[in-house]
Amino acid sequence: MSKKNNSGALFVGIVVGGLVGTVTGLLLAPRTGRETRRILKKSADALPELVEDLATSLQLQTDNLSESAQRNWQGTLDRLKDAIAAGVEASQMEVVETPDKREITSNAKAVDKY
Repeated sequence: MSKKNNSGALFVGIVVGGLVGTVTGLLLAPRTGRETRRILKKSADALPELVEDLATSLQLQTDNLSESAQRNWQGTLDRLKDAIAAGVEASQMEVVETPDKREITSNAKAVDKY
């Protein structure tokens, strides 16, 4: 059997199981049909407000995550700029050995920081 057939069978099984469960639940419910419909209508009426609250919460979380990522990225960029500047400065140093001592002199020219 191929994977496509397995996933199709799984989907059909989930749908059929859901329908059987729903019908069984409605038939065995301790409420009358009228009361069940009233509860379902009330739940359906509250759905738009629930979706709006969820969307607002999701937007706030997304904004917080975005701000946090921006701060982290800026800190990383700052450290990278400092490391590049230190590397440029170190590469412009010259080691001069004399018989008496070893000296490090700078051949650095004015270099703009990145």
